[in-house]
Amino acid sequence: MAKNDTEVRAPATTAKLSLPTLTTMVVGSMVGAGVFSLPRRFAQETGVAGALIAWAVAGTGMLMLAFVFQNLAVRRPDLDAGVYAYAKAGFGEYLGFFSAFGYWASACVGNVTYWVLIMSTVGTLWPALGEGDTVLAVVLSSAGLWLFFALISRGVKEAAAINRIVTIAKIVPILVFVILALCYLKPSVFADNFAGADYAGSLFQQVKGTMLATVFVFLGVEGASVYSRHARRREDVGRATVLGFLSVFAIFASVTIVSYGIMPMSEIADLRQPSMAGVLEHAVGTWGQVFVSVGLIVSVLGAYLAWTLMAAEVLFVAAKDDDMPRFLKRSTAADVPVPALVMTTLLSQLFLVVTLFSDDAFNFALDLTSALTLIPFLLAAAFAVRVGVRGELVVALLATLYTAFLIYAAGLKFVLVSFIVYAPATALFVMARKEQGRRLFSPRELVILAVSVAGAVLGMVALTLGWISL
Repeated sequence: MAKNDTEVRAPATTAKLSLPTLTTMVVGSMVGAGVFSLPRRFAQETGVAGALIAWAVAGTGMLMLAFVFQNLAVRRPDLDAGVYAYAKAGFGEYLGFFSAFGYWASACVGNVTYWVLIMSTVGTLWPALGEGDTVLAVVLSSAGLWLFFALISRGVKEAAAINRIVTIAKIVPILVFVILALCYLKPSVFADNFAGADYAGSLFQQVKGTMLATVFVFLGVEGASVYSRHARRREDVGRATVLGFLSVFAIFASVTIVSYGIMPMSEIADLRQPSMAGVLEHAVGTWGQVFVSVGLIVSVLGAYLAWTLMAAEVLFVAAKDDDMPRFLKRSTAADVPVPALVMTTLLSQLFLVVTLFSDDAFNFALDLTSALTLIPFLLAAAFAVRVGVRGELVVALLATLYTAFLIYAAGLKFVLVSFIVYAPATALFVMARKEQGRRLFSPRELVILAVSVAGAVLGMVALTLGWISL
C-alpha cells in the first residue's frame, strides 16, 4: 500500500499501461499535501546548504527504496499483500504483524496531519482555530472525521472524479508557487540563508533534523511496483519509477530551495502552516495566500477520503491473511470493510486528541507518521538483502543503511513514542492466534514482545518525568 494523497488504482481493464501512463500514476501517488508545509519545516532546521545535502541524501536513499520494492515485486510476485508481506516472509509472523500495524498506524496519524492543516489554513480567518491545535479545531476536525466515516461506510468506494480534482489542486498551486518564487527571488536573501541561522546548529544537525520531513513527503515511493502486472513492458516499471521519482523529487526540492530566496529563514520558520501560502503572500500579496490555501483545502479533503479507505484496506488485507483478528475481514455488500474503517477512524480520533498536548501539532503528527513507517521499510529492505543477487544486493544494502540512518535521525523521542504505539497492538496479534487455536508466542517472539513492552514502558516513564515531550 502506498502512502499518497489519492487512491491510485490500476484501471480495471485488460489494456496494458504505457510508460507515460505508468509515470503519471507514480507521480500522482507520491505528490502529497505535506509539500505545502515544507518551507517552514526546513527553515526550522536548516539553511540552504543543509537543505541541498538533505535532499541529496533523501533522494538517493528513497530511490534505493523504490528499487527495492520494484525488485521484490519482480523477484517475489507471490507476496502481494502489501509492504508488510516482506517482513512476514523474511522475519516471521510477529514482525510481519508489527509491520502491518505500523504501516496502518502511520496512515491513521498521517490523516491527522490533513485535519491540522485544514484547521490551520482556516485559522487565518478564524483565530479560534489557532494552528489546528485548539480544542475548537479538534472538535471540528472530529466532526469531519466521523462525517467522512459515515460517507465512506455507505459505499463511497471509488472516487475517480474527486481524485482528478485533487491531483490538479495539488500540482497547479505547487508549480505556480515555484515559478512565482523564482521570479521574486532575492539573491541577497538567498545568500544570507545559505549557511543557516544561529539556531540551526552544525551542518550535520541541520541535515539530520530534516530527515523525517523528507520521509513524510516521499511516502508512496513503495507503490510503484503495484503497477508491474499492468505494464505493457516489464522494464517500463523501473523506468516509470525513476522518471516519476525524479519529477517529484524536483518539485519537493524546488519548493524548499526557492523559499530561501523570498524571506529570511527565521521568518519562514515562524510562519503558520501551510507555510507555502505565507511565503507566496510575502512575495505577491494576499491573493497568493488565498490561491495556495484553496488548493490545499481541496487537496486535503480528497486526500483524507482516499487515505481513510487506504488505511482500512491495510487492516482488511492483513486480516484476510490471518495476521489480524477475523472480525476485520468483514465487509458490506458495497465492499466496504466497515470494522477496519471503524478501527481506522478511532485511531485517527485518538491521535487527533493527542495533538492538543503537543508543542507543535502538525510537526508532531508529521514526524510520528514518518517514524511509524521506518520499521516496515527497514524490514522490507533487510528482506531484499536476503533475497537479492548481484546489483540488487547493493541497492538493498544501501536502502537498509539509509533506513537505519532514518531511525537514528528520528531520535530517541520518536523511537520511544513508536514503541508506545506498537506494544499495545500485540493484543490484536494475540486475538488472531487464539482464533486460530495456535500457541501465542514462540521463544523468539517472546523476545520481540519483551523488547516492545520495555520500550513502551520506558517511553511512558520518559513522558511522565518530562524527559521527552510531545
